[in-house]
Amino acid sequence: MPKSVTKYSNKNGVTFTSSVDRVNYTIQELSRAALKDVAKVIRKKMIIKLKELPGMKKNKRLYSSTQYWVRKKETDLQVGFKHNTWYGVLQELGGDNQPKRSILRDTVFESIDEIQKIEAQYLSAIEDELKAQALINEDEEVGDNEDVGA
Repeated sequence: MPKSVTKYSNKNGVTFTSSVDRVNYTIQELSRAALKDVAKVIRKKMIIKLKELPGMKKNKRLYSSTQYWVRKKETDLQVGFKHNTWYGVLQELGGDNQPKRSILRDTVFESIDEIQKIEAQYLSAIEDELKAQALINEDEEVGDNEDVGA
C-alpha cells in the first residue's frame, strides 16, 4: 500500500499530507477483490447449470472449461468458456445442431442482486482502512480449478 505523501509544509510547522494515492489504491484493490468474489459466484452457478445438461453430471471437464479472469491493470472481469468446448461456446450461442442455451448470460442476469450485495460489501469497506486491507489480495486471478462446491 502506498504511503501518504507530504505535499506542503510551511514555516509555522503546519504540514499538509495527502492520502490520495493511498485511497485510489485501496479503491482499486477493493474493486478487484469484489470482482473475484463475483466471478466465483457466477462460475459456481454456471457449473451447476452445466451439470444439468445430458451426459455432463459427472464430467470433470466442466471445471477446467469454465474460467474467469480478473485483470489487475484493466481492473475488469471476464467470465467465459475456454476455446473449442462443445458444451461451452456452441451451447451458449447455438450452432452445429445445438440449440442456444445462454447459460452464462442467464446466470449473470439471475445473479444481479447477489452481485450488487457483494460489490456493496467490498466498497463499504473503504471507510475502515484495516477492514479494507484484510479484503485486498494483490495477485491477478484466473479461476479454472475444481474448488467449486456444489
